[in-house]
Amino acid sequence: MSLLLQVPKRDALAELSCFRADFYSCLTTRGDELFELTDAVLCADGPVRTLVDLALAPEHRRGHGALYAGLNRGRIDVGRLRRTLVGLPLPRATDGRLVLAADVSPWLRPDANTSPDRSFCHTYGRGKNEHRMIPGWPYSIVAALEVGRTSWTALLDAVRLEPGADVAAVTAVQIREVAERLVAAGQWKPGDLDILLVLDAGYDVQRLSFLLGDLPLELLGRLRSDRVMRRPTPPRVYDPKGGRPPKHGGEFVFGQPDTWGEPDVQTVTATERYGKAVATAFDRLHPRLTRRAAWLSHGAELPIIEGTVIRLKVDRLPTGSEPKPVWLWWSGIDASATDVDRLWQAFLRRFDLEHTFRLLKQTLGWTRPKLRIPEAADRWTWLIIAAHAQLRLARPLAADLRRPWERAAAPNKLTPARVRRGFRNLRAKCPLPAGAPKPAKPGPGRPLGSKNRSRAVVHDVGRVLKTGEPYSRPGHHKQGTKPRRITA
Repeated sequence: MSLLLQVPKRDALAELSCFRADFYSCLTTRGDELFELTDAVLCADGPVRTLVDLALAPEHRRGHGALYAGLNRGRIDVGRLRRTLVGLPLPRATDGRLVLAADVSPWLRPDANTSPDRSFCHTYGRGKNEHRMIPGWPYSIVAALEVGRTSWTALLDAVRLEPGADVAAVTAVQIREVAERLVAAGQWKPGDLDILLVLDAGYDVQRLSFLLGDLPLELLGRLRSDRVMRRPTPPRVYDPKGGRPPKHGGEFVFGQPDTWGEPDVQTVTATERYGKAVATAFDRLHPRLTRRAAWLSHGAELPIIEGTVIRLKVDRLPTGSEPKPVWLWWSGIDASATDVDRLWQAFLRRFDLEHTFRLLKQTLGWTRPKLRIPEAADRWTWLIIAAHAQLRLARPLAADLRRPWERAAAPNKLTPARVRRGFRNLRAKCPLPAGAPKPAKPGPGRPLGSKNRSRAVVHDVGRVLKTGEPYSRPGHHKQGTKPRRITA
Protein backbone atom coordinates (compact mmCIF):
# COMPACT_ATOMS: atom_id res chain seq x y z
CA MET A 1 0.00 0.00 0.00
CA SER A 2 1.36 3.40 -0.91
CA LEU A 3 2.00 6.06 1.69
CA LEU A 4 -0.55 8.31 0.04
CA LEU A 5 -3.41 6.03 1.04
CA GLN A 6 -2.38 6.14 4.69
CA VAL A 7 -2.87 9.93 5.01
CA PRO A 8 -6.11 10.92 6.83
CA LYS A 9 -8.66 12.95 4.94
CA ARG A 10 -8.11 16.05 7.06
CA ASP A 11 -4.35 15.96 6.40
CA ALA A 12 -4.96 15.24 2.70
CA LEU A 13 -7.05 18.40 2.35
CA ALA A 14 -4.35 20.42 4.08
CA GLU A 15 -1.73 18.82 1.83
CA LEU A 16 -3.76 19.74 -1.25
CA SER A 17 -4.19 23.33 -0.06
CA CYS A 18 -0.48 23.68 0.69
CA PHE A 19 0.47 22.35 -2.72
CA ARG A 20 -1.87 24.77 -4.45
CA ALA A 21 -0.29 27.64 -2.54
CA ASP A 22 3.22 26.43 -3.37
CA PHE A 23 2.27 25.95 -7.00
CA TYR A 24 0.93 29.50 -7.21
CA SER A 25 4.19 30.82 -5.78
CA CYS A 26 6.06 29.03 -8.59
CA LEU A 27 4.17 31.09 -11.19
CA THR A 28 6.36 34.19 -11.30
CA THR A 29 4.81 36.01 -14.29
CA ARG A 30 1.12 36.00 -15.20
CA GLY A 31 0.53 33.62 -12.33
CA ASP A 32 -3.20 34.37 -12.04
CA GLU A 33 -3.81 33.39 -15.67
CA LEU A 34 -1.75 30.19 -15.42
CA PHE A 35 -3.28 29.16 -12.09
CA GLU A 36 -6.86 29.58 -13.31
CA LEU A 37 -5.95 27.77 -16.51
CA THR A 38 -4.83 24.77 -14.42
CA ASP A 39 -8.08 24.89 -12.43
CA ALA A 40 -10.03 24.96 -15.69
CA VAL A 41 -8.24 21.78 -16.80
CA LEU A 42 -9.16 20.07 -13.53
CA CYS A 43 -12.77 21.26 -13.43
CA ALA A 44 -13.75 21.11 -17.10
CA ASP A 45 -16.71 18.95 -18.05
CA GLY A 46 -15.36 16.00 -19.98
CA PRO A 47 -12.01 15.69 -21.72
CA VAL A 48 -10.13 18.78 -22.86
CA ARG A 49 -10.62 19.03 -26.61
CA THR A 50 -9.32 22.52 -27.41
CA LEU A 51 -7.44 25.10 -25.43
CA VAL A 52 -9.84 27.96 -26.06
CA ASP A 53 -12.78 25.99 -24.63
CA LEU A 54 -11.15 26.22 -21.21
CA ALA A 55 -11.88 29.96 -21.20
CA LEU A 56 -15.59 29.09 -20.99
CA ALA A 57 -15.17 27.15 -17.74
CA PRO A 58 -16.52 28.98 -14.66
CA GLU A 59 -13.16 28.54 -12.92
CA HIS A 60 -11.45 30.60 -15.63
CA ARG A 61 -12.64 34.14 -14.92
CA ARG A 62 -10.61 35.78 -17.68
CA GLY A 63 -10.99 35.93 -21.42
CA HIS A 64 -9.38 33.71 -23.98
CA GLY A 65 -6.77 36.39 -24.69
CA ALA A 66 -5.41 36.10 -21.17
CA LEU A 67 -5.32 32.33 -21.61
CA TYR A 68 -2.95 32.51 -24.58
CA ALA A 69 -0.99 35.40 -23.07
CA GLY A 70 -0.28 33.33 -19.98
CA LEU A 71 1.11 30.45 -22.02
CA ASN A 72 3.10 32.59 -24.43
CA ARG A 73 4.52 35.17 -22.02
CA GLY A 74 4.13 33.58 -18.57
CA ARG A 75 7.01 32.38 -16.41
CA ILE A 76 7.22 29.32 -14.17
CA ASP A 77 9.94 28.66 -11.60
CA VAL A 78 10.47 25.11 -12.78
CA GLY A 79 13.23 24.38 -10.28
CA ARG A 80 11.01 25.25 -7.33
CA LEU A 81 8.12 23.25 -8.78
CA ARG A 82 10.38 20.22 -9.16
CA ARG A 83 11.43 20.46 -5.52
CA THR A 84 7.79 20.77 -4.50
CA LEU A 85 6.83 17.61 -6.41
CA VAL A 86 9.52 15.45 -4.78
CA GLY A 87 8.47 16.75 -1.36
CA LEU A 88 4.97 15.28 -1.68
CA PRO A 89 4.12 11.82 -0.24
CA LEU A 90 5.42 9.35 -2.82
CA PRO A 91 4.31 5.74 -3.35
CA ARG A 92 6.71 3.00 -2.34
CA ALA A 93 7.11 -0.71 -2.90
CA THR A 94 6.22 -3.30 -0.30
CA ASP A 95 9.81 -3.35 0.98
CA GLY A 96 9.81 0.46 1.37
CA ARG A 97 11.99 1.36 -1.60
CA LEU A 98 11.19 3.95 -4.26
CA VAL A 99 10.53 2.60 -7.75
CA LEU A 100 10.98 5.09 -10.60
CA ALA A 101 10.21 4.75 -14.30
CA ALA A 102 11.44 6.87 -17.21
CA ASP A 103 10.03 6.97 -20.71
CA VAL A 104 9.72 9.31 -23.69
CA SER A 105 6.30 10.44 -24.88
CA PRO A 106 5.98 12.58 -28.03
CA TRP A 107 3.86 15.66 -28.60
CA LEU A 108 3.22 15.18 -32.32
CA ARG A 109 3.26 18.34 -34.47
CA PRO A 110 3.37 17.09 -38.07
CA ASP A 111 1.88 20.21 -39.71
CA ALA A 112 3.58 22.86 -37.56
CA ASN A 113 6.11 24.08 -40.12
CA THR A 114 6.60 27.35 -38.20
CA SER A 115 7.41 25.61 -34.91
CA PRO A 116 11.14 25.24 -34.18
CA ASP A 117 13.03 22.43 -32.43
CA ARG A 118 10.89 19.62 -33.80
CA SER A 119 12.35 16.12 -34.02
CA PHE A 120 11.29 12.92 -35.70
CA CYS A 121 9.37 10.94 -33.08
CA HIS A 122 9.00 7.17 -33.35
CA THR A 123 5.32 6.24 -33.30
CA TYR A 124 3.16 3.34 -34.39
CA GLY A 125 1.10 3.59 -37.54
CA ARG A 126 -2.33 2.23 -38.21
CA GLY A 127 -1.13 -0.89 -39.96
CA LYS A 128 0.15 -4.04 -38.32
CA ASN A 129 3.69 -3.54 -36.99
CA GLU A 130 3.91 -0.29 -38.94
CA HIS A 131 6.34 2.26 -37.53
CA ARG A 132 6.43 5.88 -38.64
CA MET A 133 8.62 8.85 -37.85
CA ILE A 134 6.39 11.88 -37.27
CA PRO A 135 7.70 15.36 -36.38
CA GLY A 136 6.99 16.56 -32.87
CA TRP A 137 8.39 17.49 -29.48
CA PRO A 138 9.53 14.42 -27.49
CA TYR A 139 9.45 14.68 -23.69
CA SER A 140 11.38 12.50 -21.28
CA ILE A 141 9.20 11.96 -18.20
CA VAL A 142 10.15 10.42 -14.84
CA ALA A 143 7.52 9.11 -12.43
CA ALA A 144 7.30 7.08 -9.23
CA LEU A 145 5.37 3.80 -9.49
CA GLU A 146 2.89 2.24 -7.09
CA VAL A 147 2.31 -1.37 -6.09
CA GLY A 148 -0.24 -3.53 -7.88
CA ARG A 149 -2.33 -2.90 -10.96
CA THR A 150 -3.21 0.78 -11.02
CA SER A 151 -3.32 3.77 -13.32
CA TRP A 152 -1.75 6.08 -10.72
CA THR A 153 1.82 7.35 -10.87
CA ALA A 154 3.58 10.30 -9.26
CA LEU A 155 5.06 12.54 -11.97
CA LEU A 156 8.37 14.03 -10.87
CA ASP A 157 10.07 15.58 -13.88
CA ALA A 158 9.77 16.31 -17.59
CA VAL A 159 12.46 17.40 -20.05
CA ARG A 160 11.96 18.23 -23.72
CA LEU A 161 14.54 16.54 -25.94
CA GLU A 162 16.32 18.86 -28.36
CA PRO A 163 16.89 17.76 -31.98
CA GLY A 164 19.88 15.46 -32.18
CA ALA A 165 20.09 14.99 -28.40
CA ASP A 166 21.71 11.89 -26.93
CA VAL A 167 18.79 10.24 -25.14
CA ALA A 168 21.03 8.28 -22.78
CA ALA A 169 23.06 11.35 -21.79
CA VAL A 170 19.95 13.49 -21.26
CA THR A 171 18.27 10.73 -19.26
CA ALA A 172 21.38 10.28 -17.12
CA VAL A 173 21.44 13.98 -16.22
CA GLN A 174 17.70 13.98 -15.60
CA ILE A 175 17.78 10.92 -13.33
CA ARG A 176 20.78 12.29 -11.44
CA GLU A 177 18.97 15.55 -10.71
CA VAL A 178 15.81 13.70 -9.65
CA ALA A 179 17.81 11.47 -7.30
CA GLU A 180 19.58 14.46 -5.77
CA ARG A 181 16.25 16.19 -5.17
CA LEU A 182 14.86 13.04 -3.56
CA VAL A 183 17.82 12.89 -1.20
CA ALA A 184 17.51 16.61 -0.39
CA ALA A 185 13.77 16.18 0.32
CA GLY A 186 14.41 13.30 2.72
CA GLN A 187 12.72 10.70 0.52
CA TRP A 188 15.94 8.64 0.63
CA LYS A 189 18.34 8.49 3.58
CA PRO A 190 21.61 6.61 4.09
CA GLY A 191 20.77 3.08 5.08
CA ASP A 192 17.59 2.86 2.98
CA LEU A 193 17.21 0.43 0.12
CA ASP A 194 18.50 1.61 -3.24
CA ILE A 195 16.06 3.30 -5.60
CA LEU A 196 14.97 1.07 -8.48
CA LEU A 197 14.80 2.65 -11.94
CA VAL A 198 12.77 0.68 -14.51
CA LEU A 199 13.29 1.30 -18.23
CA ASP A 200 11.74 -0.14 -21.34
CA ALA A 201 13.49 -1.20 -24.53
CA GLY A 202 15.19 1.65 -26.39
CA TYR A 203 17.40 2.76 -23.50
CA ASP A 204 21.05 1.79 -23.24
CA VAL A 205 20.61 0.45 -19.73
CA GLN A 206 24.25 -0.66 -19.43
CA ARG A 207 25.56 2.80 -20.31
CA LEU A 208 23.10 4.42 -17.91
CA SER A 209 24.29 2.05 -15.19
CA PHE A 210 27.87 3.17 -15.84
CA LEU A 211 26.98 6.89 -15.84
CA LEU A 212 24.88 6.62 -12.65
CA GLY A 213 27.11 4.21 -10.78
CA ASP A 214 27.83 6.67 -7.96
CA LEU A 215 24.14 7.06 -7.02
CA PRO A 216 22.03 4.76 -4.79
CA LEU A 217 20.27 3.37 -7.86
CA GLU A 218 19.48 -0.04 -9.28
CA LEU A 219 18.64 -0.14 -12.98
CA LEU A 220 16.30 -2.64 -14.60
CA GLY A 221 15.71 -2.48 -18.34
CA ARG A 222 14.31 -4.60 -21.11
CA LEU A 223 16.63 -5.87 -23.83
CA ARG A 224 16.04 -6.88 -27.40
CA SER A 225 15.73 -10.59 -28.08
CA ASP A 226 18.68 -10.55 -30.54
CA ARG A 227 21.30 -9.35 -28.04
CA VAL A 228 24.56 -11.14 -27.32
CA MET A 229 26.19 -10.99 -23.88
CA ARG A 230 29.54 -12.22 -22.63
CA ARG A 231 30.33 -14.29 -19.59
CA PRO A 232 32.91 -13.28 -16.96
CA THR A 233 36.57 -13.29 -17.85
CA PRO A 234 37.91 -16.85 -17.53
CA PRO A 235 40.87 -17.49 -15.22
CA ARG A 236 44.20 -16.89 -16.83
CA VAL A 237 45.99 -20.04 -17.97
CA TYR A 238 49.61 -20.16 -19.01
CA ASP A 239 49.93 -20.41 -22.77
CA PRO A 240 53.38 -21.31 -24.11
CA LYS A 241 52.53 -19.57 -27.38
CA GLY A 242 52.02 -16.30 -25.53
CA GLY A 243 49.52 -13.71 -26.62
CA ARG A 244 47.14 -11.40 -24.88
CA PRO A 245 44.87 -13.02 -22.27
CA PRO A 246 41.15 -12.97 -23.08
CA LYS A 247 39.15 -10.05 -21.71
CA HIS A 248 35.69 -11.59 -22.17
CA GLY A 249 34.27 -15.03 -21.58
CA GLY A 250 32.10 -17.12 -23.84
CA GLU A 251 29.07 -15.78 -25.69
CA PHE A 252 25.55 -15.81 -24.29
CA VAL A 253 23.24 -15.51 -27.29
CA PHE A 254 19.63 -14.80 -26.45
CA GLY A 255 18.36 -16.64 -29.51
CA GLN A 256 20.47 -19.77 -29.00
CA PRO A 257 19.50 -21.82 -25.92
CA ASP A 258 22.57 -24.03 -26.29
CA THR A 259 24.75 -21.08 -25.20
CA TRP A 260 22.84 -20.40 -21.99
CA GLY A 261 23.95 -23.20 -19.75
CA GLU A 262 22.36 -23.81 -16.38
CA PRO A 263 20.61 -20.79 -14.84
CA ASP A 264 21.84 -19.47 -11.50
CA VAL A 265 18.29 -18.87 -10.22
CA GLN A 266 14.91 -20.08 -11.47
CA THR A 267 11.50 -19.24 -10.02
CA VAL A 268 7.98 -20.34 -10.93
CA THR A 269 5.03 -18.13 -9.96
CA ALA A 270 1.32 -18.75 -10.55
CA THR A 271 -0.43 -15.57 -11.74
CA GLU A 272 -4.06 -14.83 -12.47
CA ARG A 273 -3.63 -12.98 -15.77
CA TYR A 274 -0.58 -14.67 -17.26
CA GLY A 275 -0.77 -18.21 -15.93
CA LYS A 276 2.53 -19.74 -14.87
CA ALA A 277 5.41 -17.27 -14.99
CA VAL A 278 8.87 -18.82 -15.20
CA ALA A 279 11.81 -16.51 -14.52
CA THR A 280 15.38 -17.71 -15.04
CA ALA A 281 18.36 -15.56 -14.06
CA PHE A 282 21.93 -15.74 -15.38
CA ASP A 283 24.48 -13.95 -13.23
CA ARG A 284 27.49 -11.78 -14.17
CA LEU A 285 26.82 -11.20 -17.85
CA HIS A 286 28.07 -8.08 -19.65
CA PRO A 287 28.03 -6.64 -23.17
CA ARG A 288 31.21 -6.47 -25.22
CA LEU A 289 31.74 -2.75 -25.73
CA THR A 290 33.53 -1.28 -28.73
CA ARG A 291 34.70 2.23 -29.47
CA ARG A 292 31.69 3.18 -31.52
CA ALA A 293 28.69 5.44 -31.08
CA ALA A 294 28.48 6.61 -27.47
CA TRP A 295 31.79 4.99 -26.45
CA LEU A 296 33.76 6.62 -29.25
CA SER A 297 35.02 9.50 -27.08
CA HIS A 298 35.64 7.37 -23.97
CA GLY A 299 39.29 8.06 -23.20
CA ALA A 300 39.98 5.36 -20.63
CA GLU A 301 39.79 1.62 -21.12
CA LEU A 302 36.32 0.38 -21.94
CA PRO A 303 34.63 -0.89 -18.77
CA ILE A 304 33.13 -4.29 -18.12
CA ILE A 305 29.58 -3.65 -16.89
CA GLU A 306 28.36 -6.85 -15.27
CA GLY A 307 24.77 -7.52 -14.38
CA THR A 308 22.07 -10.16 -14.18
CA VAL A 309 20.05 -11.24 -17.21
CA ILE A 310 16.50 -12.41 -16.46
CA ARG A 311 14.35 -14.32 -18.94
CA LEU A 312 10.61 -14.18 -18.23
CA LYS A 313 8.24 -16.61 -19.93
CA VAL A 314 4.49 -16.79 -19.28
CA ASP A 315 1.79 -19.20 -20.44
CA ARG A 316 -0.68 -16.71 -21.89
CA LEU A 317 -1.41 -13.03 -22.44
CA PRO A 318 -4.69 -11.20 -21.66
CA THR A 319 -4.99 -10.29 -25.35
CA GLY A 320 -4.90 -13.94 -26.43
CA SER A 321 -1.76 -13.55 -28.58
CA GLU A 322 1.21 -15.85 -28.41
CA PRO A 323 3.48 -14.80 -25.53
CA LYS A 324 7.13 -14.17 -26.30
CA PRO A 325 9.89 -14.29 -23.69
CA VAL A 326 10.95 -10.99 -22.17
CA TRP A 327 14.64 -10.36 -21.51
CA LEU A 328 15.60 -8.05 -18.64
CA TRP A 329 18.96 -6.75 -17.45
CA TRP A 330 19.56 -5.78 -13.81
CA SER A 331 22.57 -3.74 -12.75
CA GLY A 332 23.06 -5.90 -9.63
CA ILE A 333 24.71 -9.28 -9.31
CA ASP A 334 24.25 -12.38 -7.14
CA ALA A 335 20.46 -12.14 -7.35
CA SER A 336 18.39 -14.36 -5.10
CA ALA A 337 15.01 -15.89 -5.89
CA THR A 338 13.32 -13.05 -4.01
CA ASP A 339 15.21 -10.47 -6.07
CA VAL A 340 14.22 -12.14 -9.35
CA ASP A 341 10.52 -12.14 -8.48
CA ARG A 342 10.71 -8.58 -7.21
CA LEU A 343 12.40 -7.36 -10.39
CA TRP A 344 10.12 -8.85 -13.02
CA GLN A 345 7.03 -7.80 -11.07
CA ALA A 346 8.43 -4.27 -10.83
CA PHE A 347 8.95 -4.27 -14.59
CA LEU A 348 5.26 -5.04 -15.13
CA ARG A 349 4.42 -1.93 -13.10
CA ARG A 350 6.35 0.17 -15.63
CA PHE A 351 3.37 -0.07 -17.98
CA ASP A 352 1.33 1.99 -15.48
CA LEU A 353 3.20 4.96 -16.92
CA GLU A 354 1.46 4.30 -20.25
CA HIS A 355 -1.91 4.80 -18.53
CA THR A 356 -0.63 8.13 -17.22
CA PHE A 357 0.37 9.20 -20.72
CA ARG A 358 -3.08 8.29 -21.99
CA LEU A 359 -4.68 10.32 -19.19
CA LEU A 360 -2.50 13.33 -19.93
CA LYS A 361 -3.27 13.27 -23.63
CA GLN A 362 -6.86 12.07 -23.86
CA THR A 363 -8.40 13.55 -20.69
CA LEU A 364 -6.27 16.48 -19.58
CA GLY A 365 -5.49 17.55 -23.15
CA TRP A 366 -1.70 17.69 -22.90
CA THR A 367 -1.07 17.54 -26.67
CA ARG A 368 -4.29 19.28 -27.76
CA PRO A 369 -3.10 22.94 -27.96
CA LYS A 370 -1.65 24.06 -31.28
CA LEU A 371 1.16 26.07 -29.75
CA ARG A 372 3.89 27.48 -31.95
CA ILE A 373 6.87 28.04 -29.70
CA PRO A 374 8.35 25.15 -27.70
CA GLU A 375 8.73 27.32 -24.58
CA ALA A 376 4.93 27.66 -24.42
CA ALA A 377 4.67 23.88 -24.80
CA ASP A 378 7.01 23.49 -21.82
CA ARG A 379 4.82 25.78 -19.68
CA TRP A 380 1.70 23.86 -20.66
CA THR A 381 3.46 20.58 -19.86
CA TRP A 382 4.30 21.75 -16.34
CA LEU A 383 0.74 22.97 -15.83
CA ILE A 384 -0.51 19.50 -16.75
CA ILE A 385 1.99 17.90 -14.35
CA ALA A 386 0.80 20.23 -11.56
CA ALA A 387 -2.81 19.33 -12.35
CA HIS A 388 -1.99 15.62 -12.16
CA ALA A 389 -0.29 16.15 -8.80
CA GLN A 390 -3.45 17.81 -7.46
CA LEU A 391 -5.52 14.85 -8.65
CA ARG A 392 -3.19 12.51 -6.79
CA LEU A 393 -3.49 14.56 -3.60
CA ALA A 394 -7.28 14.66 -3.96
CA ARG A 395 -7.46 10.90 -4.37
CA PRO A 396 -8.53 10.08 -0.77
CA LEU A 397 -10.95 13.03 -0.73
CA ALA A 398 -12.94 12.58 -3.93
CA ALA A 399 -16.36 10.96 -4.05
CA ASP A 400 -17.32 8.40 -6.67
CA LEU A 401 -19.42 10.40 -9.16
CA ARG A 402 -19.95 7.50 -11.49
CA ARG A 403 -22.08 7.30 -14.57
CA PRO A 404 -25.22 5.11 -14.46
CA TRP A 405 -23.55 2.45 -16.57
CA GLU A 406 -20.31 2.36 -14.55
CA ARG A 407 -19.57 0.06 -11.67
CA ALA A 408 -19.13 1.40 -8.19
CA ALA A 409 -15.56 1.64 -6.98
CA ALA A 410 -14.04 1.81 -3.52
CA PRO A 411 -12.81 5.26 -2.41
CA ASN A 412 -9.18 4.20 -2.67
CA LYS A 413 -9.74 2.55 -6.08
CA LEU A 414 -10.90 5.57 -8.05
CA THR A 415 -9.14 6.26 -11.33
CA PRO A 416 -7.66 9.70 -12.04
CA ALA A 417 -10.53 10.47 -14.43
CA ARG A 418 -13.12 9.76 -11.70
CA VAL A 419 -11.23 11.86 -9.18
CA ARG A 420 -11.27 14.72 -11.68
CA ARG A 421 -15.09 14.63 -11.86
CA GLY A 422 -15.42 15.71 -8.26
CA PHE A 423 -12.49 18.13 -8.13
CA ARG A 424 -14.81 21.11 -8.60
CA ASN A 425 -16.38 20.32 -5.22
CA LEU A 426 -12.96 20.02 -3.57
CA ARG A 427 -11.77 23.28 -5.08
CA ALA A 428 -14.42 25.17 -3.14
CA LYS A 429 -12.90 23.89 0.12
CA CYS A 430 -9.39 25.06 -0.77
CA PRO A 431 -8.19 28.68 -0.69
CA LEU A 432 -7.93 30.45 -4.04
CA PRO A 433 -4.66 32.40 -4.20
CA ALA A 434 -5.34 33.84 -7.66
CA GLY A 435 -6.52 37.43 -7.69
CA ALA A 436 -9.70 38.68 -9.32
CA PRO A 437 -9.38 39.81 -12.93
CA LYS A 438 -9.24 43.50 -13.70
CA PRO A 439 -11.70 44.93 -16.23
CA ALA A 440 -10.09 45.57 -19.58
CA LYS A 441 -11.05 46.06 -23.19
CA PRO A 442 -9.63 44.06 -26.06
CA GLY A 443 -7.02 45.72 -28.23
CA PRO A 444 -7.80 47.06 -31.69
CA GLY A 445 -5.88 44.32 -33.47
CA ARG A 446 -4.74 44.55 -37.05
CA PRO A 447 -6.79 46.98 -39.14
CA LEU A 448 -9.38 45.36 -41.33
CA GLY A 449 -8.09 44.70 -44.83
CA SER A 450 -4.40 45.07 -43.98
CA LYS A 451 -1.97 42.30 -44.76
CA ASN A 452 0.23 40.48 -42.32
CA ARG A 453 3.73 41.83 -42.93
CA SER A 454 5.47 39.74 -40.24
CA ARG A 455 5.41 36.26 -41.69
CA ALA A 456 6.38 33.41 -39.44
CA VAL A 457 9.65 31.66 -40.17
CA VAL A 458 9.38 28.12 -41.54
CA HIS A 459 11.59 25.62 -39.68
CA ASP A 460 12.71 22.26 -40.97
CA VAL A 461 12.40 19.19 -38.83
CA GLY A 462 15.53 19.04 -36.70
CA ARG A 463 18.23 16.63 -37.70
CA VAL A 464 21.56 17.75 -36.31
CA LEU A 465 24.95 16.32 -37.20
CA LYS A 466 27.72 15.70 -34.66
CA THR A 467 29.36 18.93 -35.79
CA GLY A 468 26.26 20.87 -34.71
CA GLU A 469 25.28 21.79 -38.27
CA PRO A 470 21.74 21.09 -39.53
CA TYR A 471 21.34 18.08 -41.75
CA SER A 472 20.36 18.66 -45.36
CA ARG A 473 19.65 15.76 -47.64
CA PRO A 474 21.80 15.94 -50.75
CA GLY A 475 20.26 15.58 -54.16
CA HIS A 476 20.17 12.22 -55.86
CA HIS A 477 22.16 13.56 -58.81
CA LYS A 478 24.80 16.24 -58.90
CA GLN A 479 24.26 19.33 -60.96
CA GLY A 480 24.73 18.60 -64.62
CA THR A 481 24.80 14.81 -64.18
CA LYS A 482 21.08 14.10 -64.29
CA PRO A 483 20.45 11.36 -66.86
CA ARG A 484 18.65 12.44 -69.97
CA ARG A 485 15.17 11.03 -70.44
CA ILE A 486 14.70 9.24 -73.77
CA THR A 487 11.39 9.96 -75.44
CA ALA A 488 9.86 8.09 -78.30
